[in-house]
Amino acid sequence: MATVPALSAGDFGPSLREVAAARLERFPRQEEPLGERRAAAVAVTLVDDDQGRPCFVLTRRAARLRRHAGQWALPGGRVDEGEDVVGAALRELDEEVRLVCPRSDVLGLLDDYPTRSGFVITPVVVWGGAGAELEGDPGEVAAVYRIPLEDLNDPEIPRLRSIPESDRPVISIGIAGAQIHAPTAAILYQMREVVLRGAATRVAHFEQPVFAWR
Repeated sequence: MATVPALSAGDFGPSLREVAAARLERFPRQEEPLGERRAAAVAVTLVDDDQGRPCFVLTRRAARLRRHAGQWALPGGRVDEGEDVVGAALRELDEEVRLVCPRSDVLGLLDDYPTRSGFVITPVVVWGGAGAELEGDPGEVAAVYRIPLEDLNDPEIPRLRSIPESDRPVISIGIAGAQIHAPTAAILYQMREVVLRGAATRVAHFEQPVFAWR
């Protein structure tokens, strides 16, 4: 596979978009049957920051939400009746951070990730464009962050640990001064592997921390 150049301020542009799209097109994505679970989608959105660095969009959920309040997350949510996963991810991106992207800006999909709380999440990788303006919906989002892609190359990523409640390793990644857990951590780790490194790394076997099972 083609190699993405070392990430720098000049890398956010057509070359990164083309390589990311090509790698996602070649990626042998794995789908997860829904069974009794519900479909959900998240937008893994590539934008730049005020230094021109390639970044992805990350949010902190509002503290007053009924489920997963205060947690780190990618824009996303349930797939509504009549929607597909791409439509749901783009709708949630608009609703949560006020970024409107057409389907032509979708670069591809990563593996489905089944959650302990009864969802199958499909990550949709979206090109948000240079100079994208982001504004969190105060009803859902406490803060919106642009995290440099290069932060995902930290040698401490991913962090794996064992818990007595599961025989699967719990994954987390250290970014933005915090430990971010699955499913967000698993999705971002796979995005790094596929988009930045051209590796078909699987993540559905990684566990979530017990607090995220509900």
